[in-house]
Amino acid sequence: MKSINPATQTLIREYPDHNSEDVEEMLERSSRAFRDFSKTSFDQRADMLNQAAAVLREKKEQWARLMTEEMGKPIKEARAEVEKCAWVCEHYAETGAQGLKPKKIETDATNSWVQFQPLGTVLAVMPWNFPFWQVFRFAAPTLMAGNTALLKHAGNVSGCALAIEEIFAQAQVPDGVFQTLLIDHDLAEKVIKDRRVHAVSLTGSTRAGRAVASVAGQALKPTLLELGGSDPFIVLADANLEKAAKEATRARCLNSGQSCIAAKRFIVVDEVHDEFIHLFRKEMRALKIGDPTDESIDIGPQARVDLAEALHEQVKASIAAGAVALMGGEPSGLGPAFYPPTIISRVDPGMSVFDEETFGPVAAVIRAKNTDHAIKLANQTEYGLGASLWTTSDTIQPLVDAIDSGHVAINGIVKSDPRLPFGGIKDSGYGRELGEMGLHAFVNAKTVADFS
Repeated sequence: MKSINPATQTLIREYPDHNSEDVEEMLERSSRAFRDFSKTSFDQRADMLNQAAAVLREKKEQWARLMTEEMGKPIKEARAEVEKCAWVCEHYAETGAQGLKPKKIETDATNSWVQFQPLGTVLAVMPWNFPFWQVFRFAAPTLMAGNTALLKHAGNVSGCALAIEEIFAQAQVPDGVFQTLLIDHDLAEKVIKDRRVHAVSLTGSTRAGRAVASVAGQALKPTLLELGGSDPFIVLADANLEKAAKEATRARCLNSGQSCIAAKRFIVVDEVHDEFIHLFRKEMRALKIGDPTDESIDIGPQARVDLAEALHEQVKASIAAGAVALMGGEPSGLGPAFYPPTIISRVDPGMSVFDEETFGPVAAVIRAKNTDHAIKLANQTEYGLGASLWTTSDTIQPLVDAIDSGHVAINGIVKSDPRLPFGGIKDSGYGRELGEMGLHAFVNAKTVADFS
């Protein structure tokens, strides 16, 4: 596995892959660890998660700089990511026992209840864009429930993957409970099929989700899939346009635009379209792109050169189909992985930036005739992860009901929160992470009816 700094294109380090013998040993270690770890008390697991949070904060600068070096995340955002990981650990340490306690249900039995027991070893297949957060939002509830975990991370963030294993070790999590596998896709498929793996969680592309779900389905193993998105940002005639434009910029360009829940299609009703465009351009132009270790930088490089190139192909294809670049739309000249903040207008269904997920700081603006047309355009996608709705109307519930997505943010941006379930519908996947539903993602909900 090669880790290359996307800002400088220099090799950071090359990590040797684990071979079949290594993986066999790790699978057996995980299986053995589960026997004891599944019997630990909630208090013991909570203590480990609190210790993990402490390790994260104690060495926050170290972890943040590692993320910035490996995938180009602006350093100020990397620090925020470490803090969010500590938060999710503390959240489940505080709420896990309550969420996992048996639920009594009145039936014709003398006593009846549902109890929640861990499944075993859960494999996590994780992406590079939030190299710490994606893992911790899986690991905190999964470990709190008493499972053991195996991580197969993206190869370009192998340093982060091994650092997370180190963090749990420093938090006194027992040997074998959390392990990082440095393996390719072929070996990952064998791990999914292995009898010692009981479930799979994947965050990644729709294509990857289909592949993993197919393999896991053949082995009759549950999966949780958080996949791609082409989230609509819907601006209605009565919206606060200045606030909407400011938040639209943050929603599109956070993490240099590399987020599944980033707003990507900006659907604006005709009445306020031109004014919104004016305000949006002003906000986007204020962003600074450059060296991600610079505290003042808002946008760093894309995580790999091929990703920046693929993004530019989407932009070019859309312009060729009749769209117009109001700003950006050409490589920045800072380096092969950098791509500038870009606004594409006159976008219609059928264009690449409308139909596909754009993973970078490219905003597609679509003009809608009215509110009903805006909702129709928002739903005209294979994805259904999140949506942002901007209106000052008091009658928003019918609009919320009409939007096809797993999350709707009203006058705000879509973001994950440890307290709320997170996930999508359609080609954005299934299942829910975070919240109490995240605790129950990988447990056996065992029904007990006592007629004594």
